[in-house]
Amino acid sequence: MLRDDNATMTATVPPAPADDRPVEFLDDGPDELSRADRSIWRVLVVDDDEDVHTATVFALEYTEVLGRMVQLLHAYSAAQARDILQRERDIAVVLLDVVMETADAGLQLVPFIRQQLGMHATRIILRTGQPGYAPEQQTLERYDINDYKSKSELTRPRLLAAITSAVRSYQQIRSIETHRLGLQRIIDASADLLERRGLQAFADGVLTQLAALLDVDPEGLVCAHHPDDGQPCLILAAAGMYAHLIGQPLEALRGHPSTQHLLEALRQRRSLFLPQETVLFVAGDDQVDMAVYLPMAHHLDPDTQRLIDVFCLNLSAYLRNLNLIERLRELAYHDPRVGAHNRTWLEQKLQDLIARGQASAHALALLDIDRFSGINECMGAEFGDDVLRALAARLHEFARSAPQAHEAMEVARVGSDTLAVLGPSPCTWLQALRQAVQRPLQVRQQPFKIQTTMAWCEGHDFGRSGADTLRNAATALKTAKTHHRGSALRYDPAMSHDTRQRTQLLEQLHHALADGELYLAYQPQLALDGRRLVGAEALLRWRHPQGLAVGPDQFIPLAEQSGLIEAIGSWVIQRACRDWAWLQAQGCPLPRVAINLSPIQLRRPALVDEVADALQQHGMPAQALELEITETVGLPDHLQTLPVLQALRKLGLSIVIDDFGTGYSNLQRLQELPIDGLKIDRSFIQRMLQSRSCERIVETIVQLADHLQLRVTAEGIEDEAVLARLQTMGCHEGQGWAIARPMPAADLHAWCAEHITRQARSAN
Repeated sequence: MLRDDNATMTATVPPAPADDRPVEFLDDGPDELSRADRSIWRVLVVDDDEDVHTATVFALEYTEVLGRMVQLLHAYSAAQARDILQRERDIAVVLLDVVMETADAGLQLVPFIRQQLGMHATRIILRTGQPGYAPEQQTLERYDINDYKSKSELTRPRLLAAITSAVRSYQQIRSIETHRLGLQRIIDASADLLERRGLQAFADGVLTQLAALLDVDPEGLVCAHHPDDGQPCLILAAAGMYAHLIGQPLEALRGHPSTQHLLEALRQRRSLFLPQETVLFVAGDDQVDMAVYLPMAHHLDPDTQRLIDVFCLNLSAYLRNLNLIERLRELAYHDPRVGAHNRTWLEQKLQDLIARGQASAHALALLDIDRFSGINECMGAEFGDDVLRALAARLHEFARSAPQAHEAMEVARVGSDTLAVLGPSPCTWLQALRQAVQRPLQVRQQPFKIQTTMAWCEGHDFGRSGADTLRNAATALKTAKTHHRGSALRYDPAMSHDTRQRTQLLEQLHHALADGELYLAYQPQLALDGRRLVGAEALLRWRHPQGLAVGPDQFIPLAEQSGLIEAIGSWVIQRACRDWAWLQAQGCPLPRVAINLSPIQLRRPALVDEVADALQQHGMPAQALELEITETVGLPDHLQTLPVLQALRKLGLSIVIDDFGTGYSNLQRLQELPIDGLKIDRSFIQRMLQSRSCERIVETIVQLADHLQLRVTAEGIEDEAVLARLQTMGCHEGQGWAIARPMPAADLHAWCAEHITRQARSAN
């Protein structure tokens, strides 16, 4: 039941409101009490997942915590939460999702609560179902975030425990409002402590901040105890007359009264307020507890004791957060799959070098495993991960043993199959690095050889930021993979200019699709025995308004990289079917039209319906449409691709493998694919009369097709001698300039008429 601010809500959680207004719910029981009838603890649940709200309601339904009922306020976005928080200030706990409208929407709410609203007493518990979206370390350190939980670990008992602990902390903070100065000091101390990294630095901060809180000189010690490891207590921090004991076991103080009191506080897990000394117990996680000994000139009054208790509660949360911070740092800056730094770490490291003016002393190298997707497809993704780990281990070994190892070389993973090495400049160590990775890796206790393509960027070519620098190196790597696969290429600023040009070309391609600048040119295909017209291949062309010659080898890869190929591919299907129908209506008996499919299109199951709709719309029989796929696409055992190919074949279309002979061939899979023919790549056809090896390759493909009962087509036939030789080999069909050049549909109509006339004359 939905209500206004002062109305009661049922425990049933409806869907989030469409108008983005905040929604509030109160768990009602048989003895339902209004806000005015009874004191309540108000808990704000901020999460964009309705199931999380429902689960929280059921977990806390009819729940009493520390003598009060729990009222839940619900917000489905950070914006809704802001509205509630601005109206309702007496909120004890906020259960805050890390990722909502944006990756940091929840985190951005924290400074709003703490700084803009000044709600320092409210306890904030971060929750996430996606560990990869954990808060950044700086955020956790800077703001008073009290706990961090994974949604999967928040069972009802644990949620109740977390709420109870948070409410207790909130209650105690509110109960000592008269000690505002002390409370402010607690908050200041908390911020200082969270900035400290490591247990020893934290312990030193505890001692310093406690002395400031109590307005006494720093004097005392802090010891840590691991309950389960049986080791003696260790003195982590000390000041005054105890300063010389840092790093020693507590037994070094044998006979001193502080020893007995420290052990008693740790054993009883509580603080001791004695006449002339105070021993504070700070509960940590399962790994470590702490105790703090402070000599005092007088017994602390009850109010001050309560203030110290609150401080200890905060210390406990922060002590637990020490491990959390380390885990977050690990998540934020480390790649656990390969055991190396991740892209975020490297980008920040480069940023720091640039900011400190040290970039020129460094060089960055990127390594990409060639044909890594093929390794994953043939050997499995787990094997691919093992290859990455083995390569990372080899790079770590190189970084330790290289002559430049004293320069602190670092290894990071920056892409799915791309690793980086940050080392000294000039990059004279690159050749040694190449030799190191050319040796076979040890993968699953077996040697496994890989080929890598590399690129590097010297420090004086680093960008204005870490991101720019990585982008520069990636630009060089992409160029190397395109034109110099298996080699190493140095970044040149001109490459960035080329990248900008490609970006501009892509923008123009978007306009070309919208403005009708793309068209299809048709190249006739003939049966070599008898020269009968059997079809035409539809080739995509771009009529650039500025008269620029933009070949398909330039704009099609751009379209594939940007995802625009899906829209272009849909246009090609529609236009080819429409042109075929028009040619039939004009009396051109074109048996079939062949179109090329991109690998990206074949990953979309919707392609089948798209083709079927186009055929039906233009009255084109399925057997009149032929689909050409590349050899690389057709052969790997893609779980997505094969069902799509089978469904297309079931429609009645013919499918052929284009550019056959240039990709990775697996004859068993070739036999299993739902294909009708092979097209021999033009590179073999054009050289077959000059190269005996090329001629043998063509002969082998023709024989293979005959063995598999597949139609074989030769493309790139440029003279009659080649055509005649192909005919004697038994090649079924062919296309090329020796037959006809690609032409618009209107010209194809005229060509068909002339060809039919020539055929008739030849027959007579």
